[in-house]
Amino acid sequence: MTEKICLAEKLASFSETWTPKVIAELNGQHVKLAKLNGEFVWHAHEHEDELFLVVRGSLEIDFRVRTVTLGPGELLVVPRGVEHRPVAQSEVELLLFEPASTVNTGEMGGDRTVANPEWI
Repeated sequence: MTEKICLAEKLASFSETWTPKVIAELNGQHVKLAKLNGEFVWHAHEHEDELFLVVRGSLEIDFRVRTVTLGPGELLVVPRGVEHRPVAQSEVELLLFEPASTVNTGEMGGDRTVANPEWI
């Protein structure tokens, strides 16, 4: 049975940052929610494109040659293999859409790696 998903309710259910939560799956893709605050690590996803959709706040996505700023209701697709770094000057809530195999830190690893994100 299919059920609707309320993004606001799901986002209210957790407070930790840089820890994506899976809310849906389709065709081998995960739909995730995350809260971000501060700078993430520079990384790339060799085999996966990644979609960022800002729900609340303002997100900067740094590339080596420019920065793209996203506000609520705006999205950006980062193509596979492109090095990037999300930066949130204050807390941001966002939706991510990416293949289920995508690791948030790409090939970089480190203490912010979430290899098996929690379903909420």
